[in-house]
Amino acid sequence: MDQPRGMYFEDFEIGKVLVTPARTITSTDIVNFACLSGDFNEVHTNCEYCKSTQFGEPIAHGPLIYAIAGGLTYASGINDGTLLALLEITNWRIVTPVKHGDTIRVYATVTATRASSKPDRGSVTLQRSIRNQNDVEVQQMTATLLYRRRP
Repeated sequence: MDQPRGMYFEDFEIGKVLVTPARTITSTDIVNFACLSGDFNEVHTNCEYCKSTQFGEPIAHGPLIYAIAGGLTYASGINDGTLLALLEITNWRIVTPVKHGDTIRVYATVTATRASSKPDRGSVTLQRSIRNQNDVEVQQMTATLLYRRRP
C-alpha cells in the first residue's frame, strides 16, 4: 500500500496554520450548484433581480463555498489517506458574499487535539477562515475531524 500523503493526528500542533491552494469561483460554479442543490433562489440565479439587491449581481451559495473549501483542503494534501471522518462543524458564519471572479483559499488553525480511546485515531479541531483574494474573510467555522494515528 502506498504511504498516505496526508497529515496524521500526531502531525497537528496547536497553533499551526495550514493554508490551502486558491481557487476562483465562476458563474458556472454558482449555476451548477443551483442545479445540484435545487436552490434556484434569485439572489444566486437572476442577474436582473440581483441588480435591485445590495450585491448588484448573483452571489455564491454559502454551502457552495463550504464545499469548495473542502475540495481545497483535499487538494492541499492535508487529508489524503489519513482523514477518517468529519465529526462536527460549529459556529459556521457567512461573513461576506462571494461573487463570480472571487478567489478563495482556506486558513485552518489547529486549536485542539484529543487522542481517542481507540489507539489508531484522534480528533483535531481547526478554526477555519475562508478568505478571498483581498484577504477578506468570507466564511468562518470550527471543524472537528477524526484522523489516523501513525501506524
